[in-house]
Amino acid sequence: MHRLVRSIPHSVRPLPVIPALLVLALLPGLSACRASGGPDAQPDAAKAQAPEAVPVEVVNAQRRSISASYHGSAPLEARAEAQVVAKTSGIALQVLADVGQHVAAGQTLVVIDRDRAKLQVAQAEAQVRKLEANYNRALQLAEQKMVSASDLDQLRFDLDNARATLRLAKLELSYGEVKSPISGVVASREIKPGNFVQINTPIFTVVDTSRLEATLNVPEREIATLKPGQKVELTVDPLPGKTFIGRIDRVSPVVDAGSGTFRVVCAFESEGGLQPGMFGRMRIDYDQRADALVIPRAALLEDSGQPAVYVVRDGKAHRVTLELGYEDGPWVEVRKGLKDGDQVVVAGKAALREGSAVRVLRSTAVTAQAAQ
Repeated sequence: MHRLVRSIPHSVRPLPVIPALLVLALLPGLSACRASGGPDAQPDAAKAQAPEAVPVEVVNAQRRSISASYHGSAPLEARAEAQVVAKTSGIALQVLADVGQHVAAGQTLVVIDRDRAKLQVAQAEAQVRKLEANYNRALQLAEQKMVSASDLDQLRFDLDNARATLRLAKLELSYGEVKSPISGVVASREIKPGNFVQINTPIFTVVDTSRLEATLNVPEREIATLKPGQKVELTVDPLPGKTFIGRIDRVSPVVDAGSGTFRVVCAFESEGGLQPGMFGRMRIDYDQRADALVIPRAALLEDSGQPAVYVVRDGKAHRVTLELGYEDGPWVEVRKGLKDGDQVVVAGKAALREGSAVRVLRSTAVTAQAAQ
């Protein structure tokens, strides 16, 4: 008798039995995986996505004196400048001055050949002597009724005319000495000994450097604030680190209709190396407040519109609009919007928005730098 044996397919064979101890060992791991992926994990994820605080540098609004000032620039000019011209023609016999030499008003700079003028003076003097003699004889004859009154008047007229001719000849002779009309320094010389000098031709330039002037074209809104006598501080690039003190010398009372400006002339003593032609930067203080609330200019936001700053309060940045007053170098006066001790952001402003969380970096170097 044959036994019937059925083969069981491989796909339906029973699974091997997992030992109970192995299952118990895996349960804690499965529970941990379930806990990490369950609802209890949401607070940690939210915390990871919270924005970080923006690091900023701040300076406290403080009280200090501040000045209202006008700033302008203009080239320095000599107080007076004269072109020395010859009033006659002739050969330059002597040239008595050179560039850079100090000369006084009335000092002779050039001597021109005047032989012809001397002869004219001699002729005029002879004519005067002749007419004086004729006039004196006529006076004696007039007492004897031998000369008419009309003839005597004619002789007097001829004598006066001869004397005027003599004065003119002497004046022409004096033109042989070309003199400086002002005191100053010879800036240029256009003549050499032996050159022929043309009448009315400039041969020297003399500048008075004892006092320098700078003319500012000031907007008309400042016409009520700038007055003669106010102090002016001057700096020039060729002399770094030096500040020169001058005064407003003259203020034009007329506003130019085309430019809307008026002229302010500032005067400075020529000292410390100042020279005509230097380009000067001027500051004129016309008012001062001794106890003004100020902040660094660097704290102001650079976007257009009303002046504003970011103020740190309770760890957050808040945009505050301001009403500004005077500006003085790195400082700006705040008339409305802040109070003493408010922390205004001076660095890190670009990354801030209204309500941004901030992390204040306390640095005394920042405060010192803002005050410079």
